[in-house]
Amino acid sequence: MVELKDRLSTSLCGVELDNPVIPASGTFGFGYEMAEVYDINILGSISFKGTTLNPRFGNPTPRIAECESGLINSVGLQNPGLEKVISEELPKLRNCFRKPLIANISGFSVDEYVQCCERMDKEEQVEILEVNISCPNVHNGGMAFGTSARAAAEVTAAVRAVTTKKLFIKLSPNVTDIVAIAKACEEAGADGITLINTLLGMRIDTMRRKPVIANKMGGFSGRAIFPVALRMVWQVANACNIAVIGCGGVASASDVIEMMMAGASAVQVGAENLHNPYACKEIIEALPAEMDRLGIERLKDIIGIVK
Repeated sequence: MVELKDRLSTSLCGVELDNPVIPASGTFGFGYEMAEVYDINILGSISFKGTTLNPRFGNPTPRIAECESGLINSVGLQNPGLEKVISEELPKLRNCFRKPLIANISGFSVDEYVQCCERMDKEEQVEILEVNISCPNVHNGGMAFGTSARAAAEVTAAVRAVTTKKLFIKLSPNVTDIVAIAKACEEAGADGITLINTLLGMRIDTMRRKPVIANKMGGFSGRAIFPVALRMVWQVANACNIAVIGCGGVASASDVIEMMMAGASAVQVGAENLHNPYACKEIIEALPAEMDRLGIERLKDIIGIVK
């Protein structure tokens, strides 16, 4: 009989994970905060809060708008900046989490991406750099890099030149041809692709006759976007020869299995963490029973089986 660890284990370009469930960046803080709620070592990995070269207060408030089966956020990459993340946040996380980490990196120029990744490359516990070229909540950069195959390839190649870590590029769904952009990243040296970041959304306060969010638009996430994310994971996994991390609307063990059947080697849980802080833990604990129900012996066996 196959041991539970072997049943759930997966690999991201040689980075071995005990299971495929990873909290998505921006929905789990720097990880150590959640260690007070449960033993976070149950997780496959953690993609910790998006990091920029300089500290960011974020966008003006209000930043959150509720929706059916989801939410819109316009937080704007609030974080203490690269040096404080490395000197203060990561040591706290290392004290309570012993597994490989994913560093989510954002920037407003190619040079900023390069500086952040070059510095993060020296952090031993960080084994994957997840370069976010898809955030819709910032100006003068962010999603602009992720909506052009040429720009996406430029960032990828520049970062590839300064890091030996596994390099995943997080792409925006707000494009007409996700495959072309993913292929451009692959050709420029990416080891993998994370799909998807949030869709652009908006809500209006009908009493005040004004947008709910100060920035007017923000990133729409939650269960409602799962079919879009699944479709893009399937498209890219079947068009490219690099690893894919599936993200977008994942809320159950069944969703994880769907994502892996579509071609994801691991799966990130985002907005569901904000609704239920125990979401990742509950999904991991539910996976064996769901696998039994479907006759799945090992998760590795189902990656990309849907063609």
